[in-house]
Amino acid sequence: MRPGLCAAVLAALAALPARAEQVGEVGVDWIGNDIIIEAVPDPKVKGVTCHVAYFDRGLLDRLGKGNWFEDPSNASVSCRQTGPIELGDIDRDENGEDVFRTSRSLVFKSLRVKRIYDERNRTLIYLAHAAELTDGSAKLSISTVPLYGSD
Repeated sequence: MRPGLCAAVLAALAALPARAEQVGEVGVDWIGNDIIIEAVPDPKVKGVTCHVAYFDRGLLDRLGKGNWFEDPSNASVSCRQTGPIELGDIDRDENGEDVFRTSRSLVFKSLRVKRIYDERNRTLIYLAHAAELTDGSAKLSISTVPLYGSD
């Protein structure tokens, strides 16, 4: 691969939302419904890790209730400093940017974690929310990480 092309591919990969690693799974009933907990390191802020918890429907629940290809929008996020914080090239406008995104239905719904930088208060805000094509969702969770002495 040519050096210029290699650099372009690496830059494109760095711009993608982070990959999650499953660190926990809690069974909530006898029909196979679970709560999944994933660790998501912020790809542009070294030293910050978010833990996202969400509901995963089991096969028996899908058979009994239909709606085969969709999971609930509920999610929770908690982000903490897990090492020295180094801000990368983050989006600093009030819309923020996706840190993590995963599908919650076959096509129309996703669970997202966005990062918003509150520059005045030197705080990173992480917002977990559902994004749906036709209907928005008021189900959300928020976590903040203060930036003491980091830049």
